[in-house]
Amino acid sequence: MGMSKLILITGGSSGIGKAAAKHLVNEGHKVIIQARNKEKLVKAANEIDPTGKSISYYSTDLSDLISVKSSAIEIVNEHGVPDVIINSAGAGEWLSFKEATAEHFIDTINSPYLATAYTCKVFFDKMQKRNDGHFIIVNSVASYVPIPGAVGYSSARSAMLGLAKSLQADLHDSNFDVSIISLGKVASPYFSNNPISEERIPKAVSWLVPTMSESEAGIAVASIVYSKQQTVIKPNMMNFLIFLNRFMPRVFQWLMRRTGYKSES
Repeated sequence: MGMSKLILITGGSSGIGKAAAKHLVNEGHKVIIQARNKEKLVKAANEIDPTGKSISYYSTDLSDLISVKSSAIEIVNEHGVPDVIINSAGAGEWLSFKEATAEHFIDTINSPYLATAYTCKVFFDKMQKRNDGHFIIVNSVASYVPIPGAVGYSSARSAMLGLAKSLQADLHDSNFDVSIISLGKVASPYFSNNPISEERIPKAVSWLVPTMSESEAGIAVASIVYSKQQTVIKPNMMNFLIFLNRFMPRVFQWLMRRTGYKSES
């Protein structure tokens, strides 16, 4: 598998980020997990590596630039500059335009979009001396497939896709790699924390696309550390739906609207 790397995972205290951290520690890498809630970070770190030798954690408000910068200074001083950054932080309820407050759009763009942009930029500046690094952006297929009843969420996920593609274009002639992985439904705490979101997944998607386990999603994310693939969509059935959306958009839109959330007027 090659040399051991220093890997920073945002949103690493639960869900996909935690599952990826567990897998990467088992593969012999040194992992740093970042999230806001210190209690959850401590619990996750103890679960991933009870010895504490291969795992560290930093409580950080990733949507706050000052917090991201000060954490980055601590991380670099204590561990060095990470080789890989996995951006897995991000929440956001699925709300219709009618349900959402204006503030909802601030929340959904703060995390994941600004959290990812801040983290990548702050560490990119610190990677300049070494002149290489790898950014992995964990995203949702909602970036490819706009669905009813998730206006702020889908917009922020589209911004994440735009950021990844822009970084790939900007850094194409450098030693830096940028990967984006877009996932379908994952059986993670996200949906137990946001039951409305689960109900709003269009039935056509639920019927056609299998739900991934946290472990499957974590392994899919972790594998990009080795493959450095630019664009990954999982599970594979989602590729077919995205293909359908690209080449038969009217059919696809009809399917999503017919089997998706219906806003009450």
